[in-house]
Amino acid sequence: MYFFARAAFGSDCSATLFRIVSLQAGLTEAQLNPRRALHVAGWFAALSAIVCLNAIADEPKPTPGNTVHVELSEPVKPQTFARGLKFFVGDVTDRSGNAQPMLVLRPRGGIFLDRAPVEIMREGLTTCLKSADLLAPDRESADFILAIYLFHFGLSDSSGMDFFGKVEFAAVVKNPKTGKSEQVQSSGTSIAGVAVRKKNIQKNVLENINNAFGDALRNFLRGEKLRNAVSALDVPAETKTPPAAEKPLMQR
Repeated sequence: MYFFARAAFGSDCSATLFRIVSLQAGLTEAQLNPRRALHVAGWFAALSAIVCLNAIADEPKPTPGNTVHVELSEPVKPQTFARGLKFFVGDVTDRSGNAQPMLVLRPRGGIFLDRAPVEIMREGLTTCLKSADLLAPDRESADFILAIYLFHFGLSDSSGMDFFGKVEFAAVVKNPKTGKSEQVQSSGTSIAGVAVRKKNIQKNVLENINNAFGDALRNFLRGEKLRNAVSALDVPAETKTPPAAEKPLMQR
């Protein structure tokens, strides 16, 4: 029973809980027998239920007051290519393994995103491509199809003295004509100081994630990795060579 208490409540308080429950049951550790142990187990089960209910009650929930809207302040201008290319944003998949991807900060009631990170990523990347006339209206008209795998979006571990924003993803650039593809990884980071008031905390967190998001898209759209991938995969439209004119037969 002591080991149950230790696993449930930690080594420091487990002994105290054990003695309290034993006293409530009119027992000492030496007098504890299997029948009485069952009675003591009931006390521990009740205490465990109370702890679980308190943890559930403390779990932050999204409200209009703790929700932030992440978006680019202005579109990132992509690099120019040798010829006019069109990109289509295909599937955007969350590979973060985060059970609550919209929760970016848990303490003090939590801070939530107003929509899923995959939606924010699709919207931001589409806006940047469209601003430079690089967005294809559909798959059929695209020179390249982008499949995005999102590994991190939000805040990352920090020293506790600042907020460390991080956005990390990989894009699979595919040429639909040949079926060949190349993977391009990109990430962006940003650091902001910790605030005391909840309103300032939300402001810093929002600014931090916005900057990291813009940095990640900038590194992708203007980076050498994307240029190299496009150069390796680009196949210009085939030009048909006109048939050679037949020479007239010589008259005898």
